Amino acid sequence: MSITGSAAQTPGSPAVAPSAVADPPDRARHGMFASLRVPNYRLFFSGQVISNIGTWVQRIAQDWLVFSLSGNNPVALGIAVALQFTPTLLLSLWAGVLADRVDKRKLLITIQSGTLIQAVVLGVLDVSGVVLLWHVYVLCFAFGCLSAIEVPTRQSFVAEMVGKGQVANAVALNSSIFNMARIIGPAIAGFAIVAIGTGWLFIANAGSTLAVIAALALMKPDRLFRGPAVVRGKGQLREGLRYVRGRSDLMALMALVFFISTFGITFFISLAVVAGNVFGTEADGYGLLSTMLAVGTFTGALASARRGSRRAPSLRVLLLSAFALGAIEFCTAFMPTYLAFGIALVPLGFATITFLNTANALVQTSVSPQMRGRVMGLYVLVLMGGNPVGGPLTGWLAETFGGRSPFYLGGAVAMLAVVVAGVVLYRARQTPLRDALRLG
Repeated sequence: MSITGSAAQTPGSPAVAPSAVADPPDRARHGMFASLRVPNYRLFFSGQVISNIGTWVQRIAQDWLVFSLSGNNPVALGIAVALQFTPTLLLSLWAGVLADRVDKRKLLITIQSGTLIQAVVLGVLDVSGVVLLWHVYVLCFAFGCLSAIEVPTRQSFVAEMVGKGQVANAVALNSSIFNMARIIGPAIAGFAIVAIGTGWLFIANAGSTLAVIAALALMKPDRLFRGPAVVRGKGQLREGLRYVRGRSDLMALMALVFFISTFGITFFISLAVVAGNVFGTEADGYGLLSTMLAVGTFTGALASARRGSRRAPSLRVLLLSAFALGAIEFCTAFMPTYLAFGIALVPLGFATITFLNTANALVQTSVSPQMRGRVMGLYVLVLMGGNPVGGPLTGWLAETFGGRSPFYLGGAVAMLAVVVAGVVLYRARQTPLRDALRLG
């Protein structure tokens, strides 16, 4: 399917089916699992449960494969992360424009098909015993290109599935299954790598991707909550950037997300380094640390789902969770034993996912539907675009100052960023986030 040819609607056609114009009634909005009452979202949720486990299995297997092929070199792992996230710098803004123009559901099916192929190729190379480090690097870059388009499209598709009134709940439920997979996936991967190697895990992830493709294909397009079609035109990217630049509150929130995600949330590199170089464990030790972090993020996601079904996202929750993330990360760096370090990852995960879910919901519910794709493209850019810098920097810090240094330095940067952003947000003259949404 041609991505550029999959326009959602032609000019002059109805934006949505009459039955999908309004948000669901208030009585359907309450409860931790309120969004699951929407059939299309229920399909999406089911596919994500299966696929996210496979994604986390592949992520752990890929990190360990790079670590092994490079002789346990933290810098090599940082390079892999940089290659995976560099396309975000190049493509995410344009992906947001594309998401506003085309049928998001069809675009996601195309992207997921490409992701399946990437996993199969990596698995075949590994199982056949011919995989080299540069092969993994190339496929990391290919995956990054697909992800740079997929993430803003998927994020902006949430509102189309459930309606604006349930965005916060659906974002939190998405996060809950993602982080449930973070508990199951790394635990499976850690022991499976020791038992059968990494190659078959990539093949298994390819199979799990079929669940997402099937779920998207089975959705009923006439039940989506689509806004007016955005007709292709010149200057749409600049229009989106001007929209955000004119919102001082959005600018401050984006800056906060950038600094915390780039320097504070570096766990994908840091945990492998701590497991291998600080505590001297194998892949199963790394997998268990990832699982402990995921216990916290899963619990935090469920708490966010309950909160999102009852009230609008809150600036106070955003700032408190961000500061807690930095403070806990700083303290975790100095835990003396493997067990103490692992236990400290639970509250760290809780604070991390509370911050990320709240930031996502604040952005989605405070912007115009016609701008949502472009704003989410920028949001994804600031959320993930710092990884090409943060990844190698984290590896260099771990190699130069020890495996614990990314934790205490990242925590300090996060706390400082919260203080600065908090002052800007509460002093901003134009404050739609403060006026339109609850403060806590």
